[in-house]
Order: sequence, then C-alpha cells, then structure tokens
Amino acid sequence: MSIKSDKWIRRMAQEHGMIEPFVDGQIKKAEDGTGIVSYGLSSYGYDVRCSNEFKIFTNINSAVVDPKNFCSTSFVDVNADVCIIPPNSFALARTIEYMRIPRSVLTICLGKSTYARCGIIVNVTPLEPEWEGHVTLEFSNTTPLPAKIYAGEGVAQFLFLESDEVCETSYKDKAGKYQGQTGVTVPRL
Repeated sequence: MSIKSDKWIRRMAQEHGMIEPFVDGQIKKAEDGTGIVSYGLSSYGYDVRCSNEFKIFTNINSAVVDPKNFCSTSFVDVNADVCIIPPNSFALARTIEYMRIPRSVLTICLGKSTYARCGIIVNVTPLEPEWEGHVTLEFSNTTPLPAKIYAGEGVAQFLFLESDEVCETSYKDKAGKYQGQTGVTVPRL
C-alpha cells in the first residue's frame, strides 16, 4: 500500500468524482477574511468540512446506549452554523463532501489538531473500498465545558491508501448497511 499525494487525489476527484464538491487547495480564511479551521486538498490528504446538520446526544429519556438497539430519541436534531456539544458528551454530524472510494483504496480519517487541542476528538471508521456517501462524523467533547463545532469548516483529514492489488470483496459487493448514506446516520444493525 502507498499513501496517495495531492496530484492523485486531484485526478481522482476531477475524473472520477471521488470527492464532491472538491476544493483544490487549502482554504484558511472565510470570504470576509476571518480565520477558519482549514479545509480542502493538502499534500497527502483532504480536509473535509462539517455540514450544518447535527445530532446532539442527550439522556433525557434515560436510555441505555446499545449499538444493537440504538434509540434515535437519544439525539436532539439541530441545523445551525455552530453546534454546542455538552460537557463529556458527543454529537454526530456529516461531511459536506460526498465520497466515492475506489475499489483499490482504503481511506483513513484523522481529526484536525485545532479541535484535538481543545479536547474535541473526531472519530470516523475507515472508508472501505467502493464505499460511497456522506461520511457520518462523531465528535466527543472530552472536557468538563461545552464545546463548539463550526459548520462549513474543516474537521478531519482523510488519507488515501492504495493497494498493489484490487480487493476480492468490496463494501459495495457486501451491500454494506451504510452504503449511499446521505444524512447524519445513526447506528444500524
């Protein structure tokens, strides 16, 4: 396996729709000139943005968090430019970008250091070969204080690893349960 460069990512996005919409280069300032958490193409990865759709975890119903029987009423839906995550809690969101992963590629997500230095951890499982959709992001607020996530700004970096050979069975072949997801998607069994 080899990690792919900006040239490869650009070509795959432009010719094969791997990332839509695609931003060719790092955006570090808003249109009004104010600083933002950067997003777009980098040397060996792509920094994705967070949409304005959030599901904030709440325990008003005293539910048990069960991945085999997840209660969607454990979330409050919010559409906003900023999401406030309660202390020691988490929120789900999705990327603005729609991803189409090639059959020979595994994509790994890492959080951005700006958020990590504030105690906000981004978790995304690997994007398997031939998976496609909006990526559901999980933000954990590990602090005892409320924490902000900004919609429309960078939240995580994707690294693309290409294998020397094509996999025998892709996510699409398996008819994976999260294939083609378009909104913030809660756990499924």
